[in-house]
Amino acid sequence: MPAAQRLGSRHCVGACPERQQLRQTQARPIADALHQWMLAHRQKVPNGSATAKALDYSLKRWTALARYLEDGALPIDNNRVENLIRPWALGRSNWLFAGSLRSGQRAATIMSLIQSAKLNGHEPHAYLKDVLERLPMHKASQIHDLLFQHWKYSD
Repeated sequence: MPAAQRLGSRHCVGACPERQQLRQTQARPIADALHQWMLAHRQKVPNGSATAKALDYSLKRWTALARYLEDGALPIDNNRVENLIRPWALGRSNWLFAGSLRSGQRAATIMSLIQSAKLNGHEPHAYLKDVLERLPMHKASQIHDLLFQHWKYSD
């Protein structure tokens, strides 16, 4: 597998030491050089220009941008999330007429639950059906068991 794929591989669970090591040895020097270049060139660009705004935007968010270098479990991009929310974003104008603000908020909550279930590898209908059936009898002190990342289907 080419290094670029290993740096951003989506099949990593847990600490991902191999991917983190690759990022430290291969991506970190490039990111550091880019950061230094941006800092140096920002001083040469007039305030208010489009280039200054672009550099300021990136520099202001540098910590978040480079966070993936510190943790091998973090994806290098957010393409997975972007692809999951695309259907909802495309239909946004269709949902302007949900009936009321409250109906729109309910629809947004349901959509969030569905996409969160998918993000955590669950079939949304099975997850929601199981959780809604268990919720009335479930102990409040064990509610974390029903969260996406902890949920296990009960027969």
